[in-house]
Amino acid sequence: MATKPVVIKFFAPVIDVTVNALMNAVEQKMKQGINEFTIAISSPGGSVFHGLSAYNYLKGLPVKITTHNFGSVDSIGIVLYCSGSKRLSVPQARFLLHGVSAQFRGEQSLEEKQLEERLKGLAIDIENIAKVIAANTNKTEADIVNAMHERTTLNPEEAKSWRLVHEIKSELFEAGSEVISIQFQQPQKP
Repeated sequence: MATKPVVIKFFAPVIDVTVNALMNAVEQKMKQGINEFTIAISSPGGSVFHGLSAYNYLKGLPVKITTHNFGSVDSIGIVLYCSGSKRLSVPQARFLLHGVSAQFRGEQSLEEKQLEERLKGLAIDIENIAKVIAANTNKTEADIVNAMHERTTLNPEEAKSWRLVHEIKSELFEAGSEVISIQFQQPQKP
């Protein structure tokens, strides 16, 4: 009897804590002989660094990964979503593409070379995100960069026409599947 894929519900931003939890969950289950995973994703996005790292890690594993948008897959969450060799979406979902930004603290001052370094980093981040999405759709890198600059939002049918989504399906997983939840709540301020 074939085993069911382990389901990982990723209902969280793409940040260090949640990406580490995702990679650890996959590693632990692989040690138990699991070689098929469904990652159900609803994410507002987050860190480009962590999103690209998670994508490359998951794509490089000798396992089958299906990703399933169950709400909103925004920003770098789309890169994480692209880690699935099979990509599904519920009918009432969205995908948001937009550019990347640099954050500055308080009254931080930067010299010309530091600003130049930040700009180069942003350009590389946009290029890497576009490469990932283009490699997993029928769009070119230039198409993706333009969509990011236009802050494009896709519904599941539009995402399917891009071949970002392979199938629109409400059922997330089979009854009786093991589900691991990865969630993150902002700490409450006193």
